[in-house]
Amino acid sequence: MVSASDVDRLFLQAVLSRGVMSSKLAQLLWEKSIEAVNSSNDDLKLKYSNDKQSWDAFVAKINRSLDKLQLEFRALHDELTGKEMYAIVNRKDDEIAQMATDYTPAEITFFKAVVEQIILAPHEAYSVSSIAALRELTAAKITITKAQAEVVLASFVAKGWLLKSKRGRYSLSTRALLELIPYLKSSYPDDIIECTICMDILTRGIACFTPNCTVRMHLHCFNTFRKRNNGCPSCGNDWPRDVRDKKLVPVGEEAAKEGDDRRRHVRLAEGEGSDEEEEEEPLTQDSPPKKAARGKGKQRAAEREDSMDAEDDDESQSTQPTQSTQRTRRSTRR
Repeated sequence: MVSASDVDRLFLQAVLSRGVMSSKLAQLLWEKSIEAVNSSNDDLKLKYSNDKQSWDAFVAKINRSLDKLQLEFRALHDELTGKEMYAIVNRKDDEIAQMATDYTPAEITFFKAVVEQIILAPHEAYSVSSIAALRELTAAKITITKAQAEVVLASFVAKGWLLKSKRGRYSLSTRALLELIPYLKSSYPDDIIECTICMDILTRGIACFTPNCTVRMHLHCFNTFRKRNNGCPSCGNDWPRDVRDKKLVPVGEEAAKEGDDRRRHVRLAEGEGSDEEEEEEPLTQDSPPKKAARGKGKQRAAEREDSMDAEDDDESQSTQPTQSTQRTRRSTRR
């Protein structure tokens, strides 16, 4: 016999068939699930309420049901539109593993390698070219051909794991961010950044133009903040009204510069300074100064980079290559 608990079941079935959806659509599915259950049992008088408190309580109830399956009905704001998006995601330690139903182990390794290059992109570009993505086949010793990799990349885009711009650069989609937030935060604590306003992960937006200022915002957060504030919430410098003003520094694909993809960037693991990847084009003394590191380990990362810069200066004066000249570091905004 139909009961009130069937609302949850109908709702979850509807969500699973749709993947990522807006908060508006998710609440509409909840309303339709209640109507369907009421129509099947005249004794039930379940009521739908569109206020935030009722919705949050329903989401909490859904997540209690999903908890034993290590799943979660999770929300995240779309970085471009600011809309609240929902999806059922995996809560296991390695969120990459949830892709195993669609992809082979080699393809998952390839995806993981591409994600790393996106996160480690210099100048906070958080994107990678198709050429650099395909280079991961050799760098990570992945046993698929270039032709197969091109097909897989297209599949990642078609299934909503990656976004591909008109420039041919790949970046993380809302779906990928929803699924991978725990993985990214645990694997790249010093390399991801968060919006100063909403505190969500940020891969597209703007940065304060003041050197060493750590303020970063999504475009929609900037537009909201700028209506009531005249300047940076950290350094206090006056900001332009229009987010398109060139005075503001871009975060995301627009920050990518020519030559960024010529070398492969590898995260510097804690205590593994001698195990870094070789650079194809090492940085020199003529490289422009870097801004302060972003993310959770700002101070630690900054100290690490300063130390490496000092080493590079010493090495550039020597005519004999040493082991340290083969090091590469995570490039930050210059």
